[in-house]
Amino acid sequence: MTEAASAASDVLDPFEVRVLAVLAEKEALTPDNYPMSLNAITNGCNQLSSRDPVMQISEDTVADVLARLAERRLVNAVTAAGARVTKYEHRMRIKWTLEQDKLAVLTVLMLRGHQTAGEIRTRTGRLHEFKSVPDVETVLQFLIDKYPPLVAKLALAPGTKEPRYGQLLGGEESLVREEAGYGTASVAPGGASRGDRVAQLELEVQQLRADYAALAEQFEVFKRQFE
Repeated sequence: MTEAASAASDVLDPFEVRVLAVLAEKEALTPDNYPMSLNAITNGCNQLSSRDPVMQISEDTVADVLARLAERRLVNAVTAAGARVTKYEHRMRIKWTLEQDKLAVLTVLMLRGHQTAGEIRTRTGRLHEFKSVPDVETVLQFLIDKYPPLVAKLALAPGTKEPRYGQLLGGEESLVREEAGYGTASVAPGGASRGDRVAQLELEVQQLRADYAALAEQFEVFKRQFE
């Protein structure tokens, strides 16, 4: 396999990113219910709070995603003696040699998109308690310096003072799409059901409408300067 093909094979689609992040999040938040059942993972993926973008994924699609992640050794299927339901656990900590502080930062970026170090500190509170923003920045630099890198520092957006960071598990193209305002969920991954693809397209249309409305408002403000 060529280096380019190997790199491409390591890229995760948006649903794979979401499933892994949900497993990592719930491991910390609800350890008594971890590993997780297929139904619980699906509910976590479709959760309305602490998710950007919000997704609507079917249980069948989540099952397909889990199978793909298991093939790549990013997820383990656990079947306890006498249990009727197979449960699943992530292997990100092992795969990338991550302690909980690093995993917490990566998980929040996977769940909520591009964020500043301050936002990450606020949102990782229940996964790992950071004493200061510089502590978060130290972890971010660790994730940036890994090979291959797991996180990227983005250029300052116009009018902002703090840089934002994004996860690279979805590849650099996904990072660029999200920075452009379309979100990682705008691309329907392989194996997604028709209903899931429609849901993701609807999300993209909503984002485009929001972008158009913002641009229209900016144009009106600009036009009024010359009236």
